[in-house]
Amino acid sequence: MNFHGKDIKIFTGSSNLDVAQGIAGCLGLPLGKSECTQFSDGEISVSLQESVRGSDCFIVQSTCAPVNDNLMEMLIMIDAMKRASAASITVVMPYFGYARQDRKAKARDPISAKLCADLITCAGADRVLTMDLHANQIQGFFNIPVDHLQGAALLANHMRERIGGNPDDYIVVSPDLGSVTRSRNFASKIGTGLAIIDKRRPKANVCEVMNIIGDAKGKKVILVDDMIDTAGTLCNAANAIVEKGGATEVYACATHAVLSGPAIERIKNSALKEVVLLDTIPVPQEKMIDKFTILPVAPTFAEAIERIYNDKPFTAAFG
Repeated sequence: MNFHGKDIKIFTGSSNLDVAQGIAGCLGLPLGKSECTQFSDGEISVSLQESVRGSDCFIVQSTCAPVNDNLMEMLIMIDAMKRASAASITVVMPYFGYARQDRKAKARDPISAKLCADLITCAGADRVLTMDLHANQIQGFFNIPVDHLQGAALLANHMRERIGGNPDDYIVVSPDLGSVTRSRNFASKIGTGLAIIDKRRPKANVCEVMNIIGDAKGKKVILVDDMIDTAGTLCNAANAIVEKGGATEVYACATHAVLSGPAIERIKNSALKEVVLLDTIPVPQEKMIDKFTILPVAPTFAEAIERIYNDKPFTAAFG
């Protein structure tokens, strides 16, 4: 039982209003009153329009496009709450931007994920709640607790309903070697086999050769990844698994719908029959196509917030 007696308040930035409203609705709370605006020169201004003194505050904000504006908005909101004497500040980041720059891939590269972690910590956050970091080790970049939710459970539930009692008709395929562990775990959740697409470039400026490790012939394929950005890897994998692997249908599951550049056009023209996404990043109406199925993350985050507030363990629900 929780005896700390503090009230809980859910605030939102500009990036994920629907998810924030969903979380507040699941918890039976109103959204906290705040306003995020910009000065004429583009500087971000945040105004808290209710007291947060002694409250456990949760800020819902994905650092998706426009990434820098959303990141700065979140940092300023954290600072405002810290200076207004909030008891604790938890940053709820359904999508953590800059996560792909998590190591020095070549000389003189920055590690932007670590920089963002330091900024969030220095601004005054006490905890971070996020979903499907691009690399699990990013949790170690923070000197505050990080609760890391897995989107695979939501995606797997959806695909299990589609599969029904015919798991042998389906196979999970990893679109590249970097996604093998994620795909293997997903396959075990839905009870199917696993195959891997291995991409190689024989030499510079020569079209890549795609080899399929495993048997997808005559099967319905499920491609799994953590995000879809320009959709190049995903669509190439979908086309190859049909043309070279003999698959009959191709579905894709991903947590984060970044969908930048030519992504929509590529997905439209690909062999993909359905793309199942979570709403960690809002998909604008102009980017919505018939192939997309969007699943809500608000109930999952609401349960996580309730467990954080009541000092309950995560393992029972999300382990």
